[in-house]
Amino acid sequence: MARIRHIALTTENPGKTAAFYKEAFGLKEVRRSPNGAVFLTDGHINVAVLNLKDNRSPDVGAHGENFTGIHHFGFEVDDLDDAVEQLKIANAEQLTGKDHIDNTMAAGGHANFEMKWSGPDGVVIDISHTGWEGY
Repeated sequence: MARIRHIALTTENPGKTAAFYKEAFGLKEVRRSPNGAVFLTDGHINVAVLNLKDNRSPDVGAHGENFTGIHHFGFEVDDLDDAVEQLKIANAEQLTGKDHIDNTMAAGGHANFEMKWSGPDGVVIDISHTGWEGY
């Protein structure tokens, strides 16, 4: 089965956006290209932080030129409270709270749980300490 190993973001400022993900989640920088793109990894997934695309780019994408971001992606975290604190330090915007943790999780069962945050370009980021189905 295929595994997600690469996610690409487009942004006006790849360096600033890459700095956010390094600070908030501890991603490691792999390299920078001469055009300013920054490539990060968590050891399993490659995250490319790219400059905005224009109509001259063959991969401009369905959203057209100058589109910033992707819809969303998720990070599984070891400790939800620690992750929340790191996101606050990195100036992320909290979109949802923890108020929907259900009784299944309180009883030690497994249920998908995620909080939604927004990074510097408005990209939605899920964080979960329970993970997602399929792995």
